[in-house]
Amino acid sequence: MKQPRRKEKERNTNKPLESIISVNSKGVGFVEHPDFEDDIRIEEDNMNTALHGDTVRVSYKKEGREVRGTVTDIIKRARTRFVGSVEKNDDQFTLVTDDKRVYVTMRIVGGNDEMIGKKVQVEMEPWSNPRESPRAVVRKIIGQKGNNDAEMESIVLEKGLAIDFPEEVKAEADRIGREAAISATEIAARRDFRHTPTFTIDPADAKDFDDALSLRKISEDTYEVGVHIADVSHYVRENTPLDREASARGCSIYLVDRTIPMLPPILSDNLCSLLEGKDKLTFSAVFTMKRTSRGWIVTERWFGKTIINSSKRFSYEDAQKILNEKTGRYYEELNILDGISKQLRAEKFKKGAIDFEQDEVKFVLDATGRPLRVYKKERLDTHKLVEELMLLANREVAEYIYRKEKESGMRKPFIYRIHDLPKEDRITELALFVKALGHDLPIGKEKLKAKDFSVLFERIRGKGEESLVKTAAIRSMAKAIYSTKNIGHFGLAFPYYTHFTSPIRRYPDTLVHRLLDAYLSNKKMSAETIQKLEGNAAASTDREIDAAEAERQSVKLKQVEYMKERVGQTFDGVVSGVTEWGIYVEDRETKSEGLVRLKDLENDYYEIDQKNYRVIGKKTKKKYTLGDPVRFTVMGADIERKTLDFKLNL
Repeated sequence: MKQPRRKEKERNTNKPLESIISVNSKGVGFVEHPDFEDDIRIEEDNMNTALHGDTVRVSYKKEGREVRGTVTDIIKRARTRFVGSVEKNDDQFTLVTDDKRVYVTMRIVGGNDEMIGKKVQVEMEPWSNPRESPRAVVRKIIGQKGNNDAEMESIVLEKGLAIDFPEEVKAEADRIGREAAISATEIAARRDFRHTPTFTIDPADAKDFDDALSLRKISEDTYEVGVHIADVSHYVRENTPLDREASARGCSIYLVDRTIPMLPPILSDNLCSLLEGKDKLTFSAVFTMKRTSRGWIVTERWFGKTIINSSKRFSYEDAQKILNEKTGRYYEELNILDGISKQLRAEKFKKGAIDFEQDEVKFVLDATGRPLRVYKKERLDTHKLVEELMLLANREVAEYIYRKEKESGMRKPFIYRIHDLPKEDRITELALFVKALGHDLPIGKEKLKAKDFSVLFERIRGKGEESLVKTAAIRSMAKAIYSTKNIGHFGLAFPYYTHFTSPIRRYPDTLVHRLLDAYLSNKKMSAETIQKLEGNAAASTDREIDAAEAERQSVKLKQVEYMKERVGQTFDGVVSGVTEWGIYVEDRETKSEGLVRLKDLENDYYEIDQKNYRVIGKKTKKKYTLGDPVRFTVMGADIERKTLDFKLNL
């Protein structure tokens, strides 16, 4: 994000700049400079072997309104491994990279005819001469281009994420699995919930169960609510191969057709998972809640190691059916927890939390991975029930640590989940955007509050532009990250927040368990652990971003594959973007997005009105504005680039 501009007389100092370079698909690089409003532009001839994400040193000069630059040194490569498909040209084997920001052709060392048409992962050899193409060695043959498994694996490897576990990690996981019997000594050291009504609520196709809920009646208006989380830290010990692998992976990856777990399946799907009818070790947040004239209030909270035995594995749909029909096993427990969660949700929004809930799509695939159907996921009350109780546990744990630190006057290192306020220039852009759509986002002398977004979202609820505005709002905000420094969570309107509830699929949660256990037991944290925390937080944030992008790419791939079989068919959509080369349209049902090129709007010559996010016909004055409903026909689909071409039905 740009910093405040300095005085003009300081702008012309041409000291070499060290920064991270961004590269577009045309091979043009851009580097931010705090002194200039626009980025430094670096043409391909001046890239000097720099690739997207590299840390570089740049010299530059101002040419009129533009700032032109030249890369003088590569300080650090962002990556040396790339994924793509193999081609043969004039007896030379080359790599067509999946990442279109790689503007050079890589020559494959040791290529052969059997590789042609295959997806591969390569290691780029040291490259310093921009007049020569870089050389690369194939490290892994992934599979045939276009094959579902090969394409999915390519998405993951392209993001630098791991798929297979090292042998020593698998061996350690297998050993832990063989020695997993829970001893009487271990049970005696824990609070026993095995005879308390307890259940899990998860997607119907879930394999790993991180969390379970329990409810016990204490008196007519008082209940004990248990949020029980898989005790991964009991099995994954610090500085073991398993721990180092989990740290490097950071999180599980949920693609359209598969899960790539953070932990080996013997742990994620079995030993740690809170399976029905099995004694399981857990770390719990337990709340005594009293029903008063003002609603439910937490009167006591307890955190500690526990043992549970989940007596029922619900899918979200199963649990919702019981709530709807007001009968069935655990109806009373589900109904009370549902009432508590609805109150928590209402209080959260009253305090200014932002409702970023957006439509998500799910796919029905055949045995080969071909998408047969795309539909919007239904958001049930049971989804919200689990979500609100997890939020409660996360914020209560964070607040407990923060208050203990203040009471003791001694620093208690911890991993918080923080969300900073949006930057002023981003909010100004967003305010202009929503104004063009006929809405207001108040900006002025006072800092924008999360509640201002909530008011805006309420006004656009159910309107055609709702998804567009929410997407733009999300993009305008800082990303939620992990940090040892607590600044609160803007989006949730929580002064304290952490991630405690998903250690099977998120490494920071495992760290939080270790830290909380140490503070509850008055154990001394090792200097090495404390020293590594900030690095762990930053690395986990980076891995989370990579995993989220891989998940989006897998969705995009299946959307394009689905629409490729429907070329020539007509759908209902909404204008989702406006550019100088065309307008983007999003299909209402599948959320697939395609480009309508301005040159294909044959009834007129259209020009862009950037200020009002629309294009206008020069003769007819016909307008297409963000949020407008349209009918469109699918004209083409490029699976390799994951792009769609649409044509408006004029």
